[in-house]
Amino acid sequence: MATHRVHGRIFHATVPSVQLAAELMQRGGRADLAEAAAIFRAVLGCQELRPSAPHRGNFRWELEDEAVEDLNAVQFVLFHSIPVLLRSAAALPADLVEAMRGAVALGLGEIARIDVAPAYTNIVLKDIATSCLGGQLLGDAAIAGRGRAKLVRWMAHVDAYGLPAEYNSPGYASVAARVLGTLADLTDDQHTAVRARTMLARLALSAALHVHPALRCWAGPFSRAYSHAVLHPDAFTSDDVRAWWPAGQVPLWVEELLQRPSEPHQVDETASGESAGGGTTEGGEPVALSTYHSPSFSLGVASCELKTQDVVFIAMQSSVFHAQFRRPDAPRGAARSGPRSGVLFSRYVLDDKWMSFQTTPSREPGQVIPEEGHFYGVHERGRAIGLYAPRGLDAWTRRSSAKAVLVWSDIEQVDEIWIGGERVDALPASVPRGAVVVVGSGALWTAVLPLQLTDLGGGAAIRLVELGGHLALEMYNYQEPEKTFWEMANPGSFYQGQPRCGFYAELVERGEYASGADLAARVAGGTLVDQAAAPATYASGSERLLEVEYSRDGFALGIEVDLFEWSLKRRWTHDGPLNWPMHHSPFAGQGASGKVSVGGATLTCDNGPVWLCASPGGDRYLAAYSGSEMTSLRLEVPGDTVEVLEMGAGTVIWDQGRAEVDAILP
Repeated sequence: MATHRVHGRIFHATVPSVQLAAELMQRGGRADLAEAAAIFRAVLGCQELRPSAPHRGNFRWELEDEAVEDLNAVQFVLFHSIPVLLRSAAALPADLVEAMRGAVALGLGEIARIDVAPAYTNIVLKDIATSCLGGQLLGDAAIAGRGRAKLVRWMAHVDAYGLPAEYNSPGYASVAARVLGTLADLTDDQHTAVRARTMLARLALSAALHVHPALRCWAGPFSRAYSHAVLHPDAFTSDDVRAWWPAGQVPLWVEELLQRPSEPHQVDETASGESAGGGTTEGGEPVALSTYHSPSFSLGVASCELKTQDVVFIAMQSSVFHAQFRRPDAPRGAARSGPRSGVLFSRYVLDDKWMSFQTTPSREPGQVIPEEGHFYGVHERGRAIGLYAPRGLDAWTRRSSAKAVLVWSDIEQVDEIWIGGERVDALPASVPRGAVVVVGSGALWTAVLPLQLTDLGGGAAIRLVELGGHLALEMYNYQEPEKTFWEMANPGSFYQGQPRCGFYAELVERGEYASGADLAARVAGGTLVDQAAAPATYASGSERLLEVEYSRDGFALGIEVDLFEWSLKRRWTHDGPLNWPMHHSPFAGQGASGKVSVGGATLTCDNGPVWLCASPGGDRYLAAYSGSEMTSLRLEVPGDTVEVLEMGAGTVIWDQGRAEVDAILP
């Protein structure tokens, strides 16, 4: 089995081992097959077999674990094992094949009992794929039928808003794409194959449009992101999207989106809602995510964090305010060879930590940038408002500090720092109330106007510091000494709402202003409304509203939250209230009504939901219907019309006068 060492102790890892075995089977050499067989036998030894065990059929994450803890293990093991049995069982010893089939049957029973909720995207897709393909392998129509029905349920869950709950997560989107691709390739049910390809296309649309056309970096906001992706914009690029398909098989419409012109544009989408308790769409809170691509930078903001990620996993968290920007390439042979792009992101942090976490004895502590706040945000092009409330600042846990932080990566590549009209030459530097902070780095100016801060003790300082080799703007609600916070107990007799904490940020191309002082003066000249109802002890059903709006030159951006319940009330711009678009961009549109127009084309269906993508060149269109009922479809493009009288879920591609239908047909 694959091993790793933590604190001098050796651990044998189940999931990497079975993945390695599957890769060895694909290589197919005699030694490869023998090694794969040995690995499979070892992995089977990690399966829980006791009839009385609550998770019988699942697998220990490590051989050394005493019990099943991570319930996802069975999904990973079966996802890598079942395709091997479908494709290459004859290359394995007969007794091992029989043992693996028995393990699959036990594992599928566990998967059905767990019945993971549709909000957990990459795991629910593994549930669907392993059930469909496992039932096919075992000749069990009930198991396969469960998987097919759950695929339809998951599609309806996604179609409620437009994207899965785990939206725009480079690593996990790649997992989802691989699972859907495997399902489409191996299932013997054509309806399931079509549905899998249809949803893969929807994920590809979002992913391609999040890649910055010039930087080639995958832009935020991220629902789930490892710290490496947060700090290194080159961690995921356009090539990662291309890798979803075999070499040379990237659809032309995807390639054209990846190579679209580097002109300013915004992509607005909404992800399936979820409750703070991890519930599903029904009654949950949707997540609006918007990404603005300027020629030299991108800015992505989510309306709130991924609620199911209240627990900080190793090196993984939501990144709800995230920008990437061009920096000059280091000269060849230079001693300093930092990334060609920089990163700006926000966090709420308790106890001034900038450290890693360890979740289990067998996992190496990862380098994480902790997110310990609840976020609400509103965004339009290069402007955003972000509001934070602390998570974990309660009446019973002693804390030494609580702050919101904005971080610019790699302080050595920060060119200029301004506080109002004064240039900053040394750190740390205190920021007066009401002052605008401007940071110049590479091709980006960032102006930040901190909002009013509730002082829970320590003076609610605002300061610029170096933090872990990066530049940080810290906005404190509390500083020293370590204490508990009775006033944060909710319910409690002292609770008057969450502390106020947030910022207005404006990102512009570096060439638009001659100096940071000019941009600071420009931002200071706008009108800021930052007002909340007077403090009062909470009473059931009451609200304490905080309203923040920044306006200038006919532009306005605003947000309102309830400080008592920390709930979003409304968001708006100068054009009026912001709604929850399924997808809106210059290249695509999505709707639940059965009709959508983009790029001079119109898609009409009897039933929703539908989406339509127009290639940047204007000679290729992709129309998609993802509903569960049959519908008619009419695609009107300049100079031509395509009609399908009756179809289920699927896609229609119009390519320079030729139409191709990949859909469920009667």
